[in-house]
Amino acid sequence: MEKTAPAAPAAAPLSRALFVFALIYGGMTVLAGVLGNKQVDLGPLAVEAGIFAFLLLVILSSATAELFGRAIANRMVLIGFVPLVLSMALILTVLALPAAQEMDPERLSSFQLVLGQSPRLMIAGIIAYGTSQFLNVTIFSALRGKGEGRLLWVRAGVASMLSQIVDTVLFISIAFYGVFPIGELMLGQMLAKVVLSAVLVPPLVQLFVSLGRRLDSKAS
Repeated sequence: MEKTAPAAPAAAPLSRALFVFALIYGGMTVLAGVLGNKQVDLGPLAVEAGIFAFLLLVILSSATAELFGRAIANRMVLIGFVPLVLSMALILTVLALPAAQEMDPERLSSFQLVLGQSPRLMIAGIIAYGTSQFLNVTIFSALRGKGEGRLLWVRAGVASMLSQIVDTVLFISIAFYGVFPIGELMLGQMLAKVVLSAVLVPPLVQLFVSLGRRLDSKAS
């Protein structure tokens, strides 16, 4: 009598919330650099618009750490390097290709101006992204301790503020040190990011945590 092979174990169901978070996260890593070409006024604060995408990265990594643990959140941050680096490589490739003769010169100049970042700026973005995002997950998870859901708003705000300060110091120092005085720019960006982290991040982390739980409860 032939022995039948044991059935393969069923694959664990993929979390719908984690899938959605990862999709948005990957998109924000790419979009942040493009949005950073515009500065916006928020009352007395002047910030580069890329901060909104970076804050979404902080929010998503914190919500992921809350729902799925620090290891999963760190893995998402690590995987975020893939779309970030690929998008930079593709931008450099497209910029190097000759433009079509039919392309409007003014449009071409605008395209080159918006996307033509120097390698120094790109390296600064990669280093600042990785350091600040891993730091955010580390602080957020460490403040949690052994309790589930304790002081979510406080943990989200503190982790975001500290990680965004580090992000600002690293990016501006690497990108602009020696090019022009960076003290005033750094202080202004720090203030803006701390205020936005305190005001926007805590409620949005709570919102994404609630959304994640709802998405997974519908999937079960």
